[in-house]
Amino acid sequence: MRATRLTTLYFDNPVGQAFWIMRVIFTVAPILFGLDKFFNIMVKWPEYLAPWIPNLIHVSPQMFMYGVVVVEICAGILVGLWPQYFAYVVTLWLWGIIVNLLTTGEYFDVALRDFGLSMGALSLARLAHAHQMERRGQLETAPVVAEAERELAGSRR
Repeated sequence: MRATRLTTLYFDNPVGQAFWIMRVIFTVAPILFGLDKFFNIMVKWPEYLAPWIPNLIHVSPQMFMYGVVVVEICAGILVGLWPQYFAYVVTLWLWGIIVNLLTTGEYFDVALRDFGLSMGALSLARLAHAHQMERRGQLETAPVVAEAERELAGSRR
C-alpha cells in the first residue's frame, strides 16, 4: 500500500487540496464582492449597511461602500500573497460585517453565513501557518497510510 503524506505543499492529498482551494476562494471572492459593491450589480449593497456606520464618519452609504471596495480588493490580493497573515484580517473583517448586519435588525441569515465564512478564513490562516512551517522544514509530515498500518499491526500482536 502506498503511503500518502498529508501536506499543504501539494494538491494530491486532502490537506493540500483544502489549503489551495481555500486560498484561491478567499483570494477571488473578496475581489469579486468588492467589485460588485462598486457597481451594485447583484444587490444594492448600501441597503445592508447599518445607518449608524456611515453616520459615524459623515459619509453617504454608497461612499462608505466605495471604501469597502478598496479594503476587500486589497484583502483578496493580500490573502493570495500572504494567507498566513491576511486570512486573519479577512476573519476580523467578516466579524465586523456580522456586527454591522446584526445592528441593522435584519439580515440575520447573512450574518450566520458570514460567520461560517469567517470560520473558513480562520481555518485558512491555520493551514497557511502549517504551510509556512512545512516550507521552512519546521514541520515534518508523516505518511498517513504507513502510520495506520503500523498501528494496526501493533494491535494484532
